[in-house]
Amino acid sequence: MLNTTQLHILADSDEHEVVQQVQEFFADFVANDPYHFTLNTPSNHMYMLPAVIDPPNLQNYCDRIVDGIAAIFLAFKRRPVIRYSRTSDIAKRIAHEASKLMYQQESGLFDFRRTEISPLLLVIDRRDDPVTPLLNQWTYQAMVHELIGIQDNKVDLGNVGKFSKDQQEVVLSSEQDAFFKANMYENFGDIGINIKRMVDDFQQVAKSNQNIQTIEDMAKFVDNYPEYRKMQGNVSKHVTLVTEMSKIVEERKLMLVSQTEQELACNGGQGAAFEAVTNLLNNESVSDIDRLRLVMLYALRYEKESPVQLMQLFNKLASRSPKYKPGLVQFLLKQAGVDRRTGDLYGNRDILNIARNMARGLKGVENVYTQHQPLLFQTMEGITKGRLRDVDYPFVGNHFQQGRPQEVVIFIVGGTTYEESRSVALQNSLNSGIRFILGGSSLLNSKRFLKDLEEAQRIARSSTGVV
Repeated sequence: MLNTTQLHILADSDEHEVVQQVQEFFADFVANDPYHFTLNTPSNHMYMLPAVIDPPNLQNYCDRIVDGIAAIFLAFKRRPVIRYSRTSDIAKRIAHEASKLMYQQESGLFDFRRTEISPLLLVIDRRDDPVTPLLNQWTYQAMVHELIGIQDNKVDLGNVGKFSKDQQEVVLSSEQDAFFKANMYENFGDIGINIKRMVDDFQQVAKSNQNIQTIEDMAKFVDNYPEYRKMQGNVSKHVTLVTEMSKIVEERKLMLVSQTEQELACNGGQGAAFEAVTNLLNNESVSDIDRLRLVMLYALRYEKESPVQLMQLFNKLASRSPKYKPGLVQFLLKQAGVDRRTGDLYGNRDILNIARNMARGLKGVENVYTQHQPLLFQTMEGITKGRLRDVDYPFVGNHFQQGRPQEVVIFIVGGTTYEESRSVALQNSLNSGIRFILGGSSLLNSKRFLKDLEEAQRIARSSTGVV
């Protein structure tokens, strides 16, 4: 949002008085999907710094997020009731600054026609669920971002292989690509089958185009050529993506790794988990980043239960993958361990979550690689059923919810994942009467999450000498 200082700078710079009018459009965010936006905030590691460190640019980080949140609600023409994650200082700070902007500093700008029930803005912290960005992904959109990378709905294939110039960067957008829209949330096994069907359909079209015998046939081919070219490009794009991901899965033995990851994220059993992680740390085919993620997932789950075994895994990781800074896993536990989190990440605190997990265990799961559900799923369920506790997610000021909201924006300070975006889309498809929109400071995969963690650890060490 433009402030008075920025307008003064613009006026002072307009020496020849060429500016006739200033208009403000509220679009200070990137819409990735219909229910998912990001702010692409620089210095995204800021949220993970210990509370004792208050670097000068932390305020810039918070200002950027507040501006982005304000732009979303100005675009919706709504002023929300605001709640935040109780255990997060930065979520509280952003929630209070957003409230101050909307209800005091710019109250006139947000004074829209009031709805019977105000929408809800819930500001939460990535550290409440550090598990989701550490997991390998097995649904199409999330998997592309995890293994190759998506930036503003574009995929750069230049880093994974040699491709022709027109194939080095491809667009993955549900608004422009019907196949992607239909398959973005499907699991990897089904994607292969669906691509085979698309290739077969294309071959039929190509075969009919080869049978040109009359002037009418030629005219028909010319009329249909743009659609034919588009179909050809689409087939080539998706075949290339799935082929490259299949190579990575095989090279890094990700099916083996991911099975243990999902067990760590979803099921108990510390002894079996320790053995499985130890075996994978000893496996020469497992990459350094996968070893690190496995130890982190084990540490997050069993930090209180098995300190001796945890130390053994730390030592083994240091010997097998020395490229990672010492103490990185310990730093993660200090910033996102059980004592720092809001919510029931593993479903073992709240009696309802324990019962739900038991029921899931009895029913079995459809796919061992996609059994994990982000903490966000529980949060949305809590909002839908009116069970989101005030003590865990307090309101800002004296603006309270009068009944169940119909629109909810959940903003994750530290970034979102495509797995969470999928959860939001699936929740909205249930037509529960609430429309959820997910936003975050950044769009994460495991590499980006670990990069932010390493940068936060570096700053923490240089500032205070803490690990």
